[in-house]
Amino acid sequence: MLKPKGFSTKVIHTPFVREDANRALHQPIYSNAAFDFESAEQMELAFQGRIPVHAYSRISNPTVENLEARIREITGALNVTAVSSGMAAISNVILLLSSAGSNIVVSRHLFGNTFVFFESTIRDFGIEARFCDLTNLQEVDSLMDDKTVALFVETITNPQLEIADLEALAKVAHARNVPLVSDSTLTPFHVFQAGSWGVDIDVVSSTKALSGGATSIGGLIIDYGKFDWSKSAKLAPLARKFGPMAFHYKLRREVFRNLGACLSPFAAYLQSLGLETLEVRFTRAVENCRELSDFLAQLPQVKHVNYPGREDSPYHALSTKQFGDFPGAMLTFDLASREACFNFINRLHVIRRATNIYDNKSLIIHPASTIYCDFDPEKRASIRVSDTTLRLSPGIENAEDLKADILQAFA
Repeated sequence: MLKPKGFSTKVIHTPFVREDANRALHQPIYSNAAFDFESAEQMELAFQGRIPVHAYSRISNPTVENLEARIREITGALNVTAVSSGMAAISNVILLLSSAGSNIVVSRHLFGNTFVFFESTIRDFGIEARFCDLTNLQEVDSLMDDKTVALFVETITNPQLEIADLEALAKVAHARNVPLVSDSTLTPFHVFQAGSWGVDIDVVSSTKALSGGATSIGGLIIDYGKFDWSKSAKLAPLARKFGPMAFHYKLRREVFRNLGACLSPFAAYLQSLGLETLEVRFTRAVENCRELSDFLAQLPQVKHVNYPGREDSPYHALSTKQFGDFPGAMLTFDLASREACFNFINRLHVIRRATNIYDNKSLIIHPASTIYCDFDPEKRASIRVSDTTLRLSPGIENAEDLKADILQAFA
């Protein structure tokens, strides 16, 4: 049998885990909560995890399972767990790896909710976040000790668009027997295979590029099966029994099911459909992003354009090395003042005033007054979020229409 090699072909033709009774071309939506069993004995085996059947949709569901199987096929991962949001993916992973008294080394340049999660939420559980510059390997190494349970990195930070050397970070982490956890939301699977760059656990907000145009909220936890969990104080007992499956066992048998952040079957269905067009949609969005970055850089009202795809970006070479011709589909640019930013946003017609990224529609936001509105000016400055910065996530519209909208907004 011919085995597909191309990304989109693999996605579209990944076989169902179980054959559908009606030979549907798309996995049907199983919106039910529970599943019937043939006997009490079968039910017992199912709850013990000894047979591969579904018992309750909070734990597993055929529609969600189909999405997980597709992600596993295109990433080469050992295990994939779909959850209700990108933040659910992060919180499940961090709470699984951590205990009171442990610490996580992480960049201070993070998406707003992720930053607050590390700075405040986990602190209440006795877990310390050690913020640092992930582009400084000596600083990263100096912050690690025998209580460090993870090194966390965004492949491209949002909205700073900083890029760290992932292979180098993986070497530092692994020398300390620490797993490298990445958030690769801005670099989808056909662009970046995290497992090939030393990443052990990957978290993704499937709300973004995967969902097919912002149709649904979701997240993914991807375990590449490469970390030796016997080196983890928390997972070592399970590693002796389950080997590379230790992380997945702890996640599915305890943390994931007890936190209850399961993906809905309807969202899984939408994201499975979105996954089929990911490659073509993201390619168009990157083309638009690259073209608009050059266009904005020529306008007198624009003081600076930040995009890793531009040669004047300090991260351009590293972006090209890790992501090839696809340095993300999001850019930032600076105007003269906060007032100028607001005036510009208010005059747009085609580009939408909305949060989120990687929609089919182009979206713009003023991060300092929205995502980071609860941060004081000093904290915003420390994480490089300026009052003069706008974040633009180009969609898949025609580039000339986006340019015309920008010009009339400045007129």
